[in-house]
Amino acid sequence: MRVFLAALGIAIGIAAMTAVVGISSSSGAELDRQLAALGTNLLTVEPGNTLTGDAASLPVESVAMIGRIAPVEQVAATGKVADALVYRNDRIPAAESGGIAVRAVEQDLLGTVGADLANGTWLNQATARYPVVVLGSAAATRLGIGAAGEGARIYLGGRWFTVVGILAPVPLAPELDSAALIGWQAAASYLGFDGHPTTIYTRSHDSAVTAVRAVLAATANPKAPNEVAVSRPSEALAARQATNRAFTSLLLGLGAVALVVGGVGVANTMVISVLERRAEIGLRRALGATRGQILLQFLVEALLLSALGGVGGVVIGVAVTTLYAGTQSWPVVVPAWATAGGVTATILIGAVAGLYPAVRAGRTPPTEALSTT
Repeated sequence: MRVFLAALGIAIGIAAMTAVVGISSSSGAELDRQLAALGTNLLTVEPGNTLTGDAASLPVESVAMIGRIAPVEQVAATGKVADALVYRNDRIPAAESGGIAVRAVEQDLLGTVGADLANGTWLNQATARYPVVVLGSAAATRLGIGAAGEGARIYLGGRWFTVVGILAPVPLAPELDSAALIGWQAAASYLGFDGHPTTIYTRSHDSAVTAVRAVLAATANPKAPNEVAVSRPSEALAARQATNRAFTSLLLGLGAVALVVGGVGVANTMVISVLERRAEIGLRRALGATRGQILLQFLVEALLLSALGGVGGVVIGVAVTTLYAGTQSWPVVVPAWATAGGVTATILIGAVAGLYPAVRAGRTPPTEALSTT
C-alpha cells in the first residue's frame, strides 16, 4: 500500500501537468481552427470620441466610401437604434428590457462577419422593409425564444416584430449575440433610425490588411479621422490565447509542486524500505553481493516505482484531456513533448529520490544488518 501511494503521488503530479498542457493545447488548436475558418482579415470601424469627449458619429456615406478602397472585398454595417427597447411581450415592465440592443443591419452582414444561422432565415430585400427581426444567440436565450417562425414575436420599439431567424454565436462580432437585428429600411420606417452606421465591418485581401487598416479612419470620416476607432477582432481572440498560456504556466507550476511532493513520497518509501529490509541486505552481502549491486538494486526499484507512477499519470492526463476536449467539441491535442517529458521527469525524480536510500543500503555492513535480525 505504501508503494502504491508513493506511485500515486507521482502519478497525480504528472497527470496534472499532462492534463494542463493537453487542455491548453486543445484550446489553442480550437482557436486556430476558428481563426482559419473565420479569417484574420476582418476589420471593424466604429465612432470614437470628439476632442471635447463627446461621442462621435460616422457619416452616412462612410460605408460607400470604404467600399471604394481597392483591396476591400466585403463591407457591411450595423447601426444602433437609440431608445428602442426589446421585450418578450407588451406586458413586461419597462425597466426589464434585458439589455438587448436593437441594430439596423445590411443584408450582406452575415458573409462579412462570418456568421451562421442557428435556425430560420436571414433578412432579404423583401423582409428588410417590414417589421421582422433576427435575434442574436444570447438575445434569443434571454427572451426565451428557442426557434424562429411558428408565431414567434417580440415587442420591439413599441410594436410587434416577427422573429424570422436566430443567429449562432459570432466569435468575431460578439456584440451581435446580444442584439435584435432588423432591416435598415425597417429601422428608418418604424423606429426613426437616422441612417448613421455605428459599426462597419470590412474584409480585405490578407496581404493588404495592414495597409487597409492604415487608411480606414481617414476614409470613413475624412473631416475627423481622429474620431474613428479601427480594430481587428481576431487580435482579441489571439490575446485570449496569450492569457490562457499565462494561466497554463501557473497551473504547470502547481503541477510541478505536486510532482516534487510525489518525489518526496518515493524517497520516504525507499528509506523505510531500506530500514525494513536490513536483514535481506545483510544476507545478500554475506552471500557475496557487492555494495554496488545492493546500491543498483534499490536505485532500480526507485526508478521503477517512479516510472510506473509517471506512465500512469500520463495515461490519466491524456484521459482527462480527451474527456474535457470532447465536452467542449475541441480537437484533442496532447503534445508529444508533454508525455515524453512527463515520463522523463519522473525517472529523474526517481533517480534523485532513490539515490540516498540506495547509497545507504549499499553501505550497510553485513554483520550489522544480520545482527539486527
